[in-house]
Amino acid sequence: MRIRVEVERFPLAQVFTISRGSKTEARVLTVTAGEGGHRGRGECVPYARYGETPDTVAAQIAALPDGFSHADLPALLPAGAARNAVDCALWDLAAKRAGVRVWDLLGRPAPKPLVTAYTLSLDTPDAMRAAAARAADRPVLKIKLGTPDDMPRLEAVRAGAPKPKIIVDANEGWTPEVYADLAPHLIRLGVALVEQPLPAGADEALAGMARPVPVCADESAHDRASLPGLQGRYDVVNIKLDKTGGLTEALALVDAARAAGLGVMVGCMVGTSLAMAPAILVAQGAGFVDLDGPLLLARDRDPGLRYEGSTLYPPAPEVWG
Repeated sequence: MRIRVEVERFPLAQVFTISRGSKTEARVLTVTAGEGGHRGRGECVPYARYGETPDTVAAQIAALPDGFSHADLPALLPAGAARNAVDCALWDLAAKRAGVRVWDLLGRPAPKPLVTAYTLSLDTPDAMRAAAARAADRPVLKIKLGTPDDMPRLEAVRAGAPKPKIIVDANEGWTPEVYADLAPHLIRLGVALVEQPLPAGADEALAGMARPVPVCADESAHDRASLPGLQGRYDVVNIKLDKTGGLTEALALVDAARAAGLGVMVGCMVGTSLAMAPAILVAQGAGFVDLDGPLLLARDRDPGLRYEGSTLYPPAPEVWG
């Protein structure tokens, strides 16, 4: 088996801003696994928040030994972007070698279409109101917040889009005091979920605070080893393949989270259809789906996934799996 990795850049449709900074392109790593005339692909987005860069992740992948098997992967790479791209490429390769869909290999039913949230990046209240108005026909909006002055932004989004369900993502940007200040207003404004209000590692205050709407762990949750630290603090876990280290662990984490009494959200980094495709399997039955990465790009891969508004359809074989 041959493993190849390359860096690819996909421009965004507009500047994307969260509480930690802004970006104008998605820089992804594409892994191709080839064997016997077949090839499988996977994609990851190295994330600086977790100490990853394209160079360090590519080096991890390049250091894989010859002759390793899919079952060896968890021992060779830690949970994170590198293992995700390789794991998904190996599942794609296995499906193409067998001439069946990947869900058949996994013994799972064929996936169904999903409704995804659509993300509005952090901006001034007026700009966020205008962005919300342009997306007002979408059923779920996810809004990036994470500053001490977010109440006007939240009010502005609701004024611009009166009907959609709202997910708020603070990206670790609030203090306990800011969250406590905002919390009583969330139900009034139609907020269905709050993602990662406090910094990971400093979120113990959530255990003693009122949570009028469910609170979701994102940066605090990576793989199954993260689950014990979420108990009593969070109601939902955001499962992303770039955190779990691929489809294999993500599917196991769904089962473990539900067994622990946690709800499931399936999210993504800003990437292409190749990154979203395996996550569609994980998102079947999830309470919240946020797989809108390609909708934020100026151009996606060709071929890519099919989106009709906010409805996302399972991948065709030429896309993945």
